Amino acid sequence: MKRKLTTVFAMDAVGYSRLMERDEEKTHDRLKSVRAAIIDPLFSRHGGRVVKLMGDGTLAEFGSVVSAVQCAIDIQESIAKGNNSSDDVLDIAFRIGIHLGDVLIEGDDIYGDGVNVASRLESLAPAGGIVLSKQVHDHLGNRVKLAFTPLGAQSVKNIHRPIEAFSVDVPHLATPKATATSDIIRFNGFELDTKLYELRSNGQSVAIEPQVFDLLLYLAKNAHQTMTKDDVVSAIWNDRIVSDASLSSLIKSARKAVGDDGEMQHTIKTLRGRGFRFVAEFDDDDKADATSPVPSELDALVSLQGGVAIKPSVAVLPFANPTNDSSEDYLSDGFAEDITTALSKHRWLNVVARNSAFAFRHAKEGIKKVGEALAADYIVSGSVRKAGSRARVTVQVVDAETEISVWSERFDRDIVDIFALQDEITELVAGRIEAELGITERKKAERQPRKNRGAWDLYQLASAEFYKFTPASNQASQELLQQALAIDPKFAAAHSRLAYAIILSMVYFDAAPDQATLDLALASAKRAIELDDQDANGFFTIGRVHLARREYQDAIEALSHALELNPCLAVTYCGLGDSLAYEGRLDEAIEQFETAIRLSPHDPFRWAFYSYRSLAHLFRGEYDQAVHWARRAVQTPNAQYWASAHLVAALGHAGDASQANAALDQLYGIKPEFSVDFARRHLFYLKRDDQMAMYLEGLSKAGVA
Repeated sequence: MKRKLTTVFAMDAVGYSRLMERDEEKTHDRLKSVRAAIIDPLFSRHGGRVVKLMGDGTLAEFGSVVSAVQCAIDIQESIAKGNNSSDDVLDIAFRIGIHLGDVLIEGDDIYGDGVNVASRLESLAPAGGIVLSKQVHDHLGNRVKLAFTPLGAQSVKNIHRPIEAFSVDVPHLATPKATATSDIIRFNGFELDTKLYELRSNGQSVAIEPQVFDLLLYLAKNAHQTMTKDDVVSAIWNDRIVSDASLSSLIKSARKAVGDDGEMQHTIKTLRGRGFRFVAEFDDDDKADATSPVPSELDALVSLQGGVAIKPSVAVLPFANPTNDSSEDYLSDGFAEDITTALSKHRWLNVVARNSAFAFRHAKEGIKKVGEALAADYIVSGSVRKAGSRARVTVQVVDAETEISVWSERFDRDIVDIFALQDEITELVAGRIEAELGITERKKAERQPRKNRGAWDLYQLASAEFYKFTPASNQASQELLQQALAIDPKFAAAHSRLAYAIILSMVYFDAAPDQATLDLALASAKRAIELDDQDANGFFTIGRVHLARREYQDAIEALSHALELNPCLAVTYCGLGDSLAYEGRLDEAIEQFETAIRLSPHDPFRWAFYSYRSLAHLFRGEYDQAVHWARRAVQTPNAQYWASAHLVAALGHAGDASQANAALDQLYGIKPEFSVDFARRHLFYLKRDDQMAMYLEGLSKAGVA
């Protein structure tokens, strides 16, 4: 990856969330007008390049330090004049941070320490202000006639070294104080005195250990932000190895000092699997702004660069044996152990070790307490009962925080071969749990406040858009994935999902299937595997990319390897079936589709399982079966228009004119421009002439022009 030295310019609107809450439409219009009338023209005039826009945030770069600083001054002065021009104009103010540093280049984007520093400098600036790094300040020298106020060495989040900063004395703005935080932070009747290192309650000193004070101060200074375990360990213990018990004990002591506890969590909130957040309201709004700026979208995107996406955790408890025969415990334990192993193959899940989970075999605590003890977001439990030659296995998944059931199922089977029984049910359970937890995580991400979204939340939001199967949602998915990768460039699953979204933009939607786009998808898929060569999803995606490139044998090999890594991933069976079908291996293809449907009957891609199976039957000349599976695809929510096209082609060959006309009307209602020529162009991934001819013939017989 290439590097360069550049002037990084970070800017965001002050109090944008509060403005949006007060008047969403007026705030949005004001931001648009400021960008169009002031920011964009000034960037152009001073030679700046906008790297990306993120809600109210802007990341840009300049080839010249002088130009960047002059542009910042012009922007702040122009916005101040606009705010004062009329009582009808909504006042909006920006903070700006500028740093001269080394960055990584990937396409049009920039990453790395230089971006992080600029973002942190921006957070130190007052409303309407500009803060520079020492590198920028020293480079300016006597080139500009400006006055500066030294802010000293600043300790900022996620950058372990102090950053020496300088505030620019913008004419319209009073010079900020040299200290970036208030001496006293007030909340809920308590005071944190940062000069005396003292916690007071209603004016009376509270006796606490120094580490407790440090923790309270650290969380308060980063209020409204989720601080991970690693963040806290780094800040309080200077990255020394610390046990979970020590961290939990310190959190408990800090809560106790301010009248909080694990049940109330009115001051320090635990976000399971993610970290801790200071949630108390400050008594003085001005001091709250000074000590705890609410992170902008820009801050959210760059603050965790170089970090990792935080994945949900699952614990599988030992299954219950309702009989009094302890000799049958082996069967219950066997199911739980096998499900633990199978779930661990889903690389997007963190699975609690078997021994840790099995320590709660006879636990009387509720699900929430068990989840807290195991640091698990989800708890899997169940039971196994035998009656003669029959076995009944029940399984349920519960959200540990809310104690709400996410999924449950009962399996009744004959016991012929106990190991075959365990394998079958384990495969089914692991496949269905993965699909159901994916849906649950996407819903959680949608409920997450925008300012608190990290790489994992953005990835889940992107997945939610991805599964809507529309051109707009596909584009939105790609944009969200790019944002997730801006936070965590080594997030393998995001690279993989981006590659697949690019492929579907050509296969399902209207993106041109040119070689450059196919190469971009292949590069993203390869990057995912470079980052994690044990993730079955990565090999599934590169298999789909190879298929779109008409490299069928490469696709079959990649998808087969994906199944070796994780035999419970339903979409892989579908992808393999699709690839085999286009190679003419239709009997094998249909077996793969049957497995995909059995493993994940509620999968977001199940319409595709049915639709591609329909196509395999069509190529085999089994037109009634092709019609049956195409109808099932069409009736599935979010089915893509190709499902309707496959139904039309199958009915055309079946010779059912009335049904074909009805299906054709439905297809034209979804895709008015559909034609034989349209189908020929968009089935670019078919290389067998006989299959293309059969498909187009079916369309023509049904009346498609």
